[in-house]
Amino acid sequence: MTDRPHLAVIGAGPAGLAATLAAAHGVRVTLIDSAAEAGGQFYRQPARELRARRPQALHHQWRTWEGLRDGLRGHVGTGSVRHLTDHHVWFVERLTEGFAVHALLGPEQEDPVTVRADAVLLATGGYEQVLPFPGWTLPGVVTAGGAQAMLKSTLAVPGRVAVVAGTGPLLLPVATGLADAGTEVVALVESAGPRALVRRSRALATQPGKLAEGALYAGQLLRRRVRPLFRHAVVEAHGTDRVEGVTVAALDATGRVRPGTARRIACDTLAVSHGLLPHTDLAESLGCRLDGNSVHVDDEQRTDVHGVWAAGEATGVGGSALALVEGHIAGASAAARLTGTELAPDLAALKSRRKLRQFAAVLDDVYRPPAHWTDQVTDDTVVCRCEEVTAGAVREAVGDLGAGDPRTVKLLTRAGMGWCQGRMCTPAVAGLAGCEPTPSRRPFARPVPLGVLADESDHPIEEGPS
Repeated sequence: MTDRPHLAVIGAGPAGLAATLAAAHGVRVTLIDSAAEAGGQFYRQPARELRARRPQALHHQWRTWEGLRDGLRGHVGTGSVRHLTDHHVWFVERLTEGFAVHALLGPEQEDPVTVRADAVLLATGGYEQVLPFPGWTLPGVVTAGGAQAMLKSTLAVPGRVAVVAGTGPLLLPVATGLADAGTEVVALVESAGPRALVRRSRALATQPGKLAEGALYAGQLLRRRVRPLFRHAVVEAHGTDRVEGVTVAALDATGRVRPGTARRIACDTLAVSHGLLPHTDLAESLGCRLDGNSVHVDDEQRTDVHGVWAAGEATGVGGSALALVEGHIAGASAAARLTGTELAPDLAALKSRRKLRQFAAVLDDVYRPPAHWTDQVTDDTVVCRCEEVTAGAVREAVGDLGAGDPRTVKLLTRAGMGWCQGRMCTPAVAGLAGCEPTPSRRPFARPVPLGVLADESDHPIEEGPS
């Protein structure tokens, strides 16, 4: 077994799991993930200590998850797959032959380990985008995905009375999940309008299952009397020690706030999201080409760096179904290329990927943040939370000092120099600067202790399953 090629799959969400199962029949696979359990954000499970009796109540597509989970367990049991949990990958190094995946172990992320592999498959997923507004740093203001993760992993909710706001398909399941868990969801504030979906109904009809899922969520919210506010946005959160209410206002066709439409809604929680962005840090450090903010791949999910595949949200945000298909295609391709066997095209998977990508492109066009969201961001609103840089400082860097891109704003204001290295604030800084976000080209995917860098040659080596 040890003479078989070795593939390292980074990320154990839908794409990484599908890739692992597809590749494990031909090559040795090491599945590396930062969580304690497989599943990623979409299939996040309650902590074992909670002994949840009906975890399936928190999920759609439970049978799909069971198939992935049982398949992984089977391959781990036979020794063809090694599943490394609590491994936080910070760098993938290109060697003369193959790759070295460098990770930090455990919750403290201090102990280093290196996994050697012949090829790498990146299934690093995406992360949430939240654009700033006055009051968004108050306790009780959480990301929609964060509220969902709290519910799935701890069976707890962030508050008793919630507003769910922003834009995107994620808002529906988050609002439904919170309501089912006992939170009073007093409003669902969506900046997009239903007409935008109706105008694209023909394109959306290619995925009837997705439409049925959305209709199911909508029906559940209506039965719970959750008030939907379309073409609205939260323009301010209010409170002292925590959020006590939000001001929402209607938007006109251009995305500007309509005068005289503002109203206040009392709540102790605001779950907000403005869509997802691909995680591309590892791909960028490897030198992979990007298309916009997504990793560029060919028909086999290969990047332009030899020996590197990518699948799932990293190649373009499209949901779990698309991630599963892309992961399957990528895993099968990697196994075939590494073993020198002929790859028979999976026509059904290719057709499904094409339709799901088209569907995702329509949703991406519908659920865009309001074009003039920056109009509501006051100068004293904190934009970079790590370095406490305000919108006024960013505007001064652009208007008075001539900055024309996020990197120059960063140099002049320190926006993006903190712990998150601009992952959270770069879209906001770019919006205030009036330009598109640019690739960060960070050398590492996460902060690394200096001692780890100094002693890098002494890292333990894990060669993969036998």
